[in-house]
Amino acid sequence: MLPQHLKQIRVLMLNDKDNLERTLFRLEQGFELQFRLGPSLQGRRVIVHTNYPLEGQRFNRNNFRVLAWNYPSGREDDSDKFCSLELQIAGSYQYYFGYAGVERLGGGYIVVDPVLRVGADNHVLSLDCITIQTYLSKCLGFLDDWPDRLEVAKESGYNMIHFTPLQTLGESRSCYSLADQLTFNPDFSKEGQKWSWEDVGALVEKLRTEWNMLCITDVVYNHTAANSEWIKEHPECGYNLLNSPHLRPAWVLDRALWHLTTEVAEGRYKDRGLPADITDESHLNAIRGIFWQDVAPQIKLWEFFQVKVELAVEQFRVQLQKGFKPDQSKSGGKKGLSIIQDPQYRRYGNTVDMDSALETFVPHSSSPHHIEECCGWLRQRLNELNDEQKHIVHQHQEQAVNCVVGNVVYERLADHGPKLGPVSRRHPLVTRYFTYPYEDMTLEEEMQLLDQPDKMQHFLAHNGWVMDDDPLRNFAEPGSNVYLRRELVCWGDSVKLRYGNGPEDCPYLWEHMKTYTEITAKHFHGVRLDNCHSTPLHVAESMLGVARGVCPNLYVVAELFTGSEELDNIFVTKLGITSLIREAMSAHDSHEEGRLVYRYGGEPVGAFVQPSLRPLVPSIAHAMFLDVTHDNECPIQLRSVLDSLPSSAIVSMACCATGSTRGYDELVPHQISVVKEERLYPKWNPAAAPSSTGEVGPQTGIIAGKRALNKLHQELAAQGFVQVYVDQVDADIVAITRHCPSTHQSVVTVSRTAFWKPQTHQYDSNVAPMFIPGQIEEIILEARTVERNAGTYKEDAKYINGMLEYTVEIKEHIPISQSTVVKHSGVTSKGRSEFVQEIHFQKLTPGSVISFRLMSKLTLADMNILLFRCESEEQEDGGGSYSIPGWEGLKYAGLQGLMSVLANIRSSNDLGHPLCANLREGDWLSDYVFKRLINRDGPLSQVGQWLGAMFDYLKHIPRYLGPCYFDAILVSTYTTALDSTFKLMSGFVQNGSSFVRHLALGSVQMCGAGRFPALPPISEKLSDVPFRLSAITGKKEQCCVSMAAGLPHFSAGIFRCWGRDTFIALRGLMLITGRHAEARNIILAFAGTLRHGLIPNLLGEGRSARYNCRDAVWWWLQCIQDYTNHVPDGQQILRCPVTRMYPTDDCEPCGPGEVEQPLHDVIQEALQRHLEGISFRERNAGPKIDMHMRDEGFTVEAKVDQATGFVMGGNRFNCGTWMDKMGESDRARNKGMPATPRDGAAVEIVGLSKSAVRWLVELHAKGLFPYDGANVHRDGKEVFISYAQWNQQLQQSFEAEFWVPEDPADPNEKHPELVHKRGIYKDSYGASSPWCDYQLRPNFPIAMVVAPEMFTAERAWKALEVAEKKLLGPLGMKTLDPDDMVYCGVYDNALDNDNYNLAKGFNYHQGPEWLWPVGYFLRAKLYFAKKLGEDTYSKTMTLVKNVLSQHYTHLERSPWKGLPELTNENGQHCPFSCETQAWSIATVLEVLFDL
Repeated sequence: MLPQHLKQIRVLMLNDKDNLERTLFRLEQGFELQFRLGPSLQGRRVIVHTNYPLEGQRFNRNNFRVLAWNYPSGREDDSDKFCSLELQIAGSYQYYFGYAGVERLGGGYIVVDPVLRVGADNHVLSLDCITIQTYLSKCLGFLDDWPDRLEVAKESGYNMIHFTPLQTLGESRSCYSLADQLTFNPDFSKEGQKWSWEDVGALVEKLRTEWNMLCITDVVYNHTAANSEWIKEHPECGYNLLNSPHLRPAWVLDRALWHLTTEVAEGRYKDRGLPADITDESHLNAIRGIFWQDVAPQIKLWEFFQVKVELAVEQFRVQLQKGFKPDQSKSGGKKGLSIIQDPQYRRYGNTVDMDSALETFVPHSSSPHHIEECCGWLRQRLNELNDEQKHIVHQHQEQAVNCVVGNVVYERLADHGPKLGPVSRRHPLVTRYFTYPYEDMTLEEEMQLLDQPDKMQHFLAHNGWVMDDDPLRNFAEPGSNVYLRRELVCWGDSVKLRYGNGPEDCPYLWEHMKTYTEITAKHFHGVRLDNCHSTPLHVAESMLGVARGVCPNLYVVAELFTGSEELDNIFVTKLGITSLIREAMSAHDSHEEGRLVYRYGGEPVGAFVQPSLRPLVPSIAHAMFLDVTHDNECPIQLRSVLDSLPSSAIVSMACCATGSTRGYDELVPHQISVVKEERLYPKWNPAAAPSSTGEVGPQTGIIAGKRALNKLHQELAAQGFVQVYVDQVDADIVAITRHCPSTHQSVVTVSRTAFWKPQTHQYDSNVAPMFIPGQIEEIILEARTVERNAGTYKEDAKYINGMLEYTVEIKEHIPISQSTVVKHSGVTSKGRSEFVQEIHFQKLTPGSVISFRLMSKLTLADMNILLFRCESEEQEDGGGSYSIPGWEGLKYAGLQGLMSVLANIRSSNDLGHPLCANLREGDWLSDYVFKRLINRDGPLSQVGQWLGAMFDYLKHIPRYLGPCYFDAILVSTYTTALDSTFKLMSGFVQNGSSFVRHLALGSVQMCGAGRFPALPPISEKLSDVPFRLSAITGKKEQCCVSMAAGLPHFSAGIFRCWGRDTFIALRGLMLITGRHAEARNIILAFAGTLRHGLIPNLLGEGRSARYNCRDAVWWWLQCIQDYTNHVPDGQQILRCPVTRMYPTDDCEPCGPGEVEQPLHDVIQEALQRHLEGISFRERNAGPKIDMHMRDEGFTVEAKVDQATGFVMGGNRFNCGTWMDKMGESDRARNKGMPATPRDGAAVEIVGLSKSAVRWLVELHAKGLFPYDGANVHRDGKEVFISYAQWNQQLQQSFEAEFWVPEDPADPNEKHPELVHKRGIYKDSYGASSPWCDYQLRPNFPIAMVVAPEMFTAERAWKALEVAEKKLLGPLGMKTLDPDDMVYCGVYDNALDNDNYNLAKGFNYHQGPEWLWPVGYFLRAKLYFAKKLGEDTYSKTMTLVKNVLSQHYTHLERSPWKGLPELTNENGQHCPFSCETQAWSIATVLEVLFDL
């Protein structure tokens, strides 16, 4: 679980009568949703219900549970109480609330997005990363040819494929008219083959794991093919005249229109002005005339809605004669005649409600005369009502005629219509609305079928869509006159399905569609809900519930045509639709297209940073923004071929899912019909000739451009470019900016659209210059649609081919100097502090695109250069720190070097200081400050320009004022830089104390990227990897931040990076400060150097690495664990690819990307090798790599002790832990002898290994780590050792072997003669010099922090008290018990005398007070103090604050602004120590984080 400050929490305030069913609330998995009471509900006993399931339970839409209230203050206080949901399952969930007596005061829905995963490592594909391409499945050919055709999508940069339905198609061959929802289309199998759904599923999984592509397909719930065999056997599944008799009048009209079709086709109406070939307005008028003169009088539709008057009057007369009175309970005593519609819709089948008749028409008496008079009144009223019905039916028929004529106009006359030609049986006057499975008869004979139920049940209503209809109404149900009024745009190949209100109404249909859904969800990652707006909501809800039961992270997309966001939300919230399809083709010009980009995703540029706990606000539906959908007209026909590329670029810059349909990128100049198209898609061939029709390649159409755009789209989404700005430069040019608020990088894409064909529209050849804020780092891509001589387009008979005449001219990742589209006029000023790039366009022709990457505002790596950089770091870059004549050099070349000196000058007004003299005497120092920066790339250069402009003012004032004005400029710049630095860090730092911020600057101080890469390259498959052009080679290279061990001694060259130092400091300096991507890169870079199961001590860029330490690998594993626990979605790192430099122990270094494997495999290798046992001799052993070590010391060994589970190793001639001083003095005869070999099992390694193994056991249980143990060879056999077993063994062994009991007579103590401190933990176990095990050192608190479960609280506390009394110094911890005979607290590395224990600094770890262990000591004290009660904890807090106050004081006073590596005894300065050390700062910062 994430720490509370990182967890995303949304708060929904509940208010009385808040009915939010039409409001969309989108949340992500892992979020917490809190319900809190608004003012209108406080004071009431509100109960919140939800159908979100309890953990481990299946979702049931109708199963609601009550949420419990939490009381943070411990009291029943309505102002802060809340109930909450931990959201872990995708889907749509409902909540409602009320109180006793009032069940529902309000409610709504929440939609939890799915988590999509791709690749063999199952990495997450975010929704905004999606780039989808649609394929008409029937155009893919045989299944074994699919990979070659689908490879076009892969090579074009798409990561999702949408297949139209793969089921057996109906006789129309429409992709969406399915004959059998359960069978895989046999057309995909060659003769003698029979592919199955399992074969499709295998292909889909191959695409997911090997191509990193997901696959979705349509589900069609609203209709089935008219020729489906199952609908013939189960006609109750459709709307027929038996179960839907209200359609009988519409059926009669439909048959009459069919007979009119046959007669027109036969030329019977030619003499009356209606030939078979309808070509003009007069023919349309003839249709109207014939309908009113011939058709309407013949079919008399009004009779279905009328009463048989004389029969009703006779019934009324009889009731009057018998003296019947109206039933007041039915009539309510109200007058007014009520007519009852015949539920069977027979001619004159309507009846009179006799109670209403008796109430309305009352005779004066019971005499025959008065009764007859009353019957006359009824007759008159019934005739009036029949006339009204006839008039209503006449209006329906008028609309029907208008719709018929409109249909004829579109199909036969309109330029954009299909131009069907003469009326015939194949192309009737209008599409039939009902199936008719019998031979034609006369119309009169067909009318007789209305009395034959066995025939009526097979007249099934076709499906279609209704313009501007209410999507929440089923147009085939009673109450709708759509079929009678001919308002349905009918799909004559499909039958509309009738589900009723639930499975009990049509059991076969519900079960059939449930099976269909399960097949789809089993084999695909998502579904597109076809015809969603017309699919009954309760049906789609139920079926998606079934689908999510099979595929919990189901991706659901739909296209809605409601015309209302509020109506859209009803579908999105109830169904849990993930993405709504939106189309760029709906834009009529480039301005509207740009507006759609802004509308469909992302925040505005410059949006405020939001806290992790914030109110839940309504969302718009996540968009899938397509340049064109597969069932719409071809853009080339509506716009111009040149617009394909720029409109794609505009779409790709949207912060949402994007995509296209196959054929668009190949410039197919016509719509690929979902009904008529039978040709095949071309296959992929990278060497395809431009003239090829059966193959496509990078030169085909705009494929090369689309690949680059798709790649850019995915990169922007993956790297957090969530802010969007759209600038309409002119009528045709749109500039879209995507900005990343965390890195402050921006990408700007400029697209010159071509909505109008160049042959008929004059485009302006002069394009105004643009002014782009920020420094242009590179041109990501520039592409132009250009003509070529490859022949002219001719539609191929076999393949769906595109236009040969055009291709894309593209360049990628080039400096602006190499651009042919733009030329750069340089930097110009907008005001005194903003610099912009002036860009002039040379060839931004219609159909062109260019994308710029703008350097960020200053990054933390830039801040390292601006603020710090010691002499050796600066020398590596070709410079050096500034040296003040007559004084000394500055500690840093950056601003901190000057600020440390100026702080002392300022406080005492020391104008006589040599620095002030230097400023008065010349401009050398100010020139150094700004020129050092101006020569660098990016935003640092801009800072340099600004400082140069400011320092120019100094040249115009008296020289004696120079120091104070120089100080003012520097202070302003420095404080601004610090503010910017902290804004780039975590909330802990931003909201932290001055002490926290001072320590956090250590992250900037130690972490930077020098001229030469210090880390080996990491995988290019990773996102967020920084690149630059090498100043040495001119080629693109990675420039990942690395961490210096300490300044000034361990800051540059091969001695900059050390595995142990890096990973002891990583949590404090990088994870806690929020530098997650850089921390990940360091972890993975070191992972790539794993060899012999070890992480190197000295990294040496990997190629000069030394594998001579036993602990670095365990610190590395601890950091990975910390990363997964601290970083949001941190477990993803386990699946990150690692590029292995040494995939085998003895191989030569491999190049980047040659061998890659996920991090979890590298972790497994490290543990397996330790369990197996590690033993090797260092390469190049001898003086070449260590001039002091003896030959035996070059043998490195490490293994897991079978009896205890402890990691053991080393020998008395080497030192494999952090206490690694090797003797150097010939005179004292300690050369080649380690001062502290700590062989055996060092206590901190035991703790770190316990922590790692426990963590892996937990990960495996959650399904996040694939291994539960390792196979090793023991006694010639392969045996399996489980991590759970190892973990338990360590738990049982630790205190038994490491605790030194307080009782001298304790029988568990095996070597009482070696004990000289009791109530402590040993420093090691099994050392070659046994007395070393019993030495008191500050290492056991490390084990306490990383694996506290190994320690008994009371024993731990006693040991910590001893350590506090004996080892704790003012700033650090003594490295050895002062009572030890070899203790010496003063480190002098220059001393060379006869003293074996001191010469050449042999006592480096035998007394001097090191700072980094104090962090672990204080954290251990805090941990165990909490377990021992409030009083102990309070006293410990006082101790911790007292100790830390001395670190704060030192930090403020140090000109290095850091904490040293070590001090001599009692906190005295040690001149041989690094003045600031990474792990010293990191571990102290960790204490503050724990507090």
